Amino acid sequence: MLCPHHCRLAQGQVGYCQTRRNEGGRIISLSYGKITALALDPIEKKPFARFHAGSRILSVGSFGCNMRCPFCQNSDISMADATIHAETMSPEQLVEKAKALIPHGNIGIAYTYNEPLINFEYVLASAALAREAGLINALVTNGMICPAPLTQLLPYVDAMNIDLKCFTEEGYVRLGGNLAAVKHTIRTAAKACHVEVTTLIVPGLSDAQADMQAQAAWLRSIDPAIPLHITRFYPRHQMQGISPTDVSVLKRLRDIAAQYLQHVYLGNC
Repeated sequence: MLCPHHCRLAQGQVGYCQTRRNEGGRIISLSYGKITALALDPIEKKPFARFHAGSRILSVGSFGCNMRCPFCQNSDISMADATIHAETMSPEQLVEKAKALIPHGNIGIAYTYNEPLINFEYVLASAALAREAGLINALVTNGMICPAPLTQLLPYVDAMNIDLKCFTEEGYVRLGGNLAAVKHTIRTAAKACHVEVTTLIVPGLSDAQADMQAQAAWLRSIDPAIPLHITRFYPRHQMQGISPTDVSVLKRLRDIAAQYLQHVYLGNC
């Protein structure tokens, strides 16, 4: 199993993530090699605050997601299905593109924009080739992956920024996710590669001070040096009518988290 949703698909049925379909009793990937976004970004944009600062990284995205966040900033691709317009690019072509950008400051590949782990086979093949070429592999992910595929992928991963959407089971249910699975991903990845965590402060979901205190204390139990990005919500997707998070709320949450963690950053302010 790849994802905690454990979709059981009838013939011709497509999974929750929109990237897997049952064809003749086999589950195939619809997103393999399908690229909807490709850009050379500053690594701080992922965001990574304490990993190769000042570098640039080739960022690549496909389509689909295994969560349903109503505030998604990339909903045009994350909520899309296989009918979306996409460029076809093999793992070999992606790595060659990354290598060609080294003179422009590129250090590797960031799998991002939509949820990369639902495109597991493509990310695994590309990351293995990138590692052979001496390139960095970075994942920007919601962390919704089962233990076995995560263990298979981690030897090729240099850094992960993992979204911790909120710190309550109820909140994750609202978003179509699984808090326990994400916590397992953070714990496991922190033993294998550089990890940073991002929490978007969405009114009514992730802005409670008690939740931030519990979250920061939990992260500290793994490693107090894990960087935490506390970022400001802006109206997106299905939450267009909601006001941006008050900056004073972010600052209070930052001060709480800083009692437990060595590196806390505010974003989108």
